[in-house]
Amino acid sequence: MTIDEYAAWAATIAKVDEHPSNERLSYLGLGLAAETGEVAEHIKKLLRDDWLDKAGLVEELGDVVYYWACLCAATGQQPSALLNASAAKIRRRISEAASR
Repeated sequence: MTIDEYAAWAATIAKVDEHPSNERLSYLGLGLAAETGEVAEHIKKLLRDDWLDKAGLVEELGDVVYYWACLCAATGQQPSALLNASAAKIRRRISEAASR
């Protein structure tokens, strides 16, 4: 399954349509923030306990991807296009930093 196929599938699960309501967008954004917080919680516990629950971290990363993909669909964006744009932006920053 490609990331674009996953986003289309996730959008059906999250009941995202062409014109999502502010409530639906808010729900998805808050879901993304909450799952990102759970990823941070695993990292915090790594620092505190010097042990990482990799399986738990991976599970939470999957939840982050789900909400991110749903938000991509809700805003009419192809995840693959966003990933390509992100990579280009990072490459530009690296190039700019190297030229200083």
